[in-house]
Amino acid sequence: MADLPALDLADGFAHQVQQWALEAGAEPEDAALAARAARALSLATSEGHVCLRLDELDEAEALRAGLRASRIAGTPQAPGSLPLILDGERLYLHRHFDFERRLARRLARARIPDQPVTPRARALLRELFASDAAPPGGGADWQQLAAALALRSPLLVVSGGPGTGKTTAVAKLLAVLLAQAPQARIALAAPTGKAAARLSEALRERGIDLPPELRARLPAQASTVHRLLGAQGPGRFTHHAGHRLPIDALVVDEASMLDLALATRLLEAVPPGARIVLLGDKDQLAAVEAGAVFAEISADPGLSEGCIRELAALCDLDPAAIAPPEALLRTGLTDRVVWLQHNFRFGAGSAIGRLAQDINAGRVEEALALLRRAGTHAEGALCWLPDAQATPTEGTRQRLLAGFGPYIEALRRDPGDVAAVTAAFNRFRILAVLREGPRGVAALNPLVAGQVQRALGAAPQARGGAWYPGRAVLVTRNDEMLRLFNGDVGIALPDADGALRVMFPDGAGLRAVAPARLPPHQDAFALTVHRAQGSEFDEVALVLPEHTGRALSRELLYTGLTRSRGRVTLVGSAAVIEAAIASPTRHHSGLIARLREELA
Repeated sequence: MADLPALDLADGFAHQVQQWALEAGAEPEDAALAARAARALSLATSEGHVCLRLDELDEAEALRAGLRASRIAGTPQAPGSLPLILDGERLYLHRHFDFERRLARRLARARIPDQPVTPRARALLRELFASDAAPPGGGADWQQLAAALALRSPLLVVSGGPGTGKTTAVAKLLAVLLAQAPQARIALAAPTGKAAARLSEALRERGIDLPPELRARLPAQASTVHRLLGAQGPGRFTHHAGHRLPIDALVVDEASMLDLALATRLLEAVPPGARIVLLGDKDQLAAVEAGAVFAEISADPGLSEGCIRELAALCDLDPAAIAPPEALLRTGLTDRVVWLQHNFRFGAGSAIGRLAQDINAGRVEEALALLRRAGTHAEGALCWLPDAQATPTEGTRQRLLAGFGPYIEALRRDPGDVAAVTAAFNRFRILAVLREGPRGVAALNPLVAGQVQRALGAAPQARGGAWYPGRAVLVTRNDEMLRLFNGDVGIALPDADGALRVMFPDGAGLRAVAPARLPPHQDAFALTVHRAQGSEFDEVALVLPEHTGRALSRELLYTGLTRSRGRVTLVGSAAVIEAAIASPTRHHSGLIARLREELA
């Protein structure tokens, strides 16, 4: 069931549509049918769908007839400025139809000048990818093939889970592109500040192994997508289709977090002859807003015979070794998609890696058997606490609080050692499915905050106060003046003069901001899984709801689990875990159908 704000919005929209239809001269019965369809459409978009599938509704035929007679539903051939668009069985809000059509057109028309691969790029393609990324059983190195594809294709989509080497691949890929075009202007971006900072840091680390002359030309800093486009307010940007970015290549990390509107605006702002590289994880949660763009366009890793021969020649491989995985869906984007499937972080014996695979494959019994074998042992890489209480038990709460032990110890030792305190904080995080309720972040954050204050000896009357040493906060609204962005995390610590300041990572250093100057924020000891996208921690505790519900999905469970680099504590009943694994998310859209039409 939809939440109350979504229901209120849907009711209001339905009423407005009915009024518009009546004012346009529609019969009352047709206006009422259009209103019912509009209400269902509004609820669908609140759940991430781009359109409403009328053929899945009980009164589909009557709704179609009512919409056609309502005088407020356009068609793809004649959209006009009408609020609704009816395209066969798909009903759209006009803006979503427009974004979808524009995105399909931009993807289909991506072109780069046809030029031979330079000897330097060809040599580097073989030098950088020796044998370190090849799967143990032999076969092609798909990181190398991704870099080779980037040389020949204007669009490259690389999907891989955490630990499959996406950032390692992109560092080498950028070096190969710079060897091909030494003066290329390359932009790096990610949907959130945290993801952009992680991309910058990862490229600095991976760039150490590159030839010095190429390392010096790597982009120094990634930015958020909004900052790259020059956000001027809701839906307004400096760079767009009429004023494009001055770049020759764009690399976007965590692209699965891009919704339909932002993906369209971003790609339209890229010059027609520039390369586009999108990195993400097709199995991860999609964007909060409408559209699962990355999951759709990464669904077909197929390669044509001609492309396989060309890649084999570039990489000095036997063409028979290049065997792409079977497509989930034929998208038309042949020769543009690579799946990185070999996991360097979670080996074949890794409990977390096996659980992630079982979740993605929908193998409920295997996943539960693995969790039962892991048991409640705190020292293992995987720990399951089958706590089904509405409020977590005392034992569960103590296990959650224990994760912050190293952080509290770092604060006790020296709260002025910002680097040590920050490193200790980033080791562990509580992730929750819900915002509200006793198992949501609204209850879990105060639980940890109280523990931190008690451990540091805060006076009883000061406990629960707004600010104290060790308070961790997450920014929830952009502030361009302070250069703080939605998703940035800082820790309140004393500065050299003893004044409390919130310390935010800033490139290679830190930036101190007075608490009173902060934009809207919330505590960051516990985050929702959606908020944690783009972040990784040494250890996470994933707290599931006590009941099954709409918030649970296979993708959410997988995303929460894979925020960990090494250890996971899963809190939830077998019934809730089973329901999540058995609930893959389906996002309705017409993007692939439209893309096929554009490519035909």
